[in-house]
Amino acid sequence: MTIALETNSVLKEYQLGELTVTAVDRVSIRIEAGEFVALVGPSGSGKTTMLAMIAGLLSPTQGSIHIGEAELGQLSEAERTQFRREKIGFTFQANNLVPYLTVLENVELMLRLNGRYSRAGQDRAIDLLTRLGLKERLHNLPSQLSGGQQQRVSIARALIHNPELVLADEPTASLDTERAYQVVQTFADLIHEQNRSGIMVTHDLRMCRYVDRVIQMVDGRLDRVISSPKEIAAFAGIYAEREDEIEYDD
Repeated sequence: MTIALETNSVLKEYQLGELTVTAVDRVSIRIEAGEFVALVGPSGSGKTTMLAMIAGLLSPTQGSIHIGEAELGQLSEAERTQFRREKIGFTFQANNLVPYLTVLENVELMLRLNGRYSRAGQDRAIDLLTRLGLKERLHNLPSQLSGGQQQRVSIARALIHNPELVLADEPTASLDTERAYQVVQTFADLIHEQNRSGIMVTHDLRMCRYVDRVIQMVDGRLDRVISSPKEIAAFAGIYAEREDEIEYDD
């Protein structure tokens, strides 16, 4: 068993005048290589703050975060920036695509930034975009795409450099239901095939049917962890809708 991510009693507090606000309250989680996890909870539950700390964009008030062999708190700001670029893939609600680069060039950009651009990398970019339904859009600019298509480009860009950890914040927010299922299933397949690890923050609990575990936060605390495929299916509310498509372990 290889541990890809481990957080130990992570606490994040903010000071608002004389008031101390706790956004994340001593959360400890562990994610293995090859595992795709959903991080869920109501608005204000702390899941987005937790994701930002895992990404090294925020520092915890207390506790530690390990990704692979690295402890984020021991890295300088410059080291954290390089670590994010090389080891973490991101896709957030704001796609942040470069407007003057084509779809293919936006995805290849991560390879160029890491000094890993090659013909094999270009072929991988084309394969990823094809699997995400964008084969006919490789040479379009972001302005020529729908919001959902732009989100799929962002997902391909997050995966192209084979990161150790992929972080996705509401990756299906701008997609219709059918495309959302396809995108998350492809996301899960790629993470499993490459033995990477992924965390998806989502409000759409239906998408949880593709994950290995569900981690639920409430009021900044870890509320429960769901690991059983049958329990995940129930949590996702898909018994009646997709009963014939779900395989359960005993």
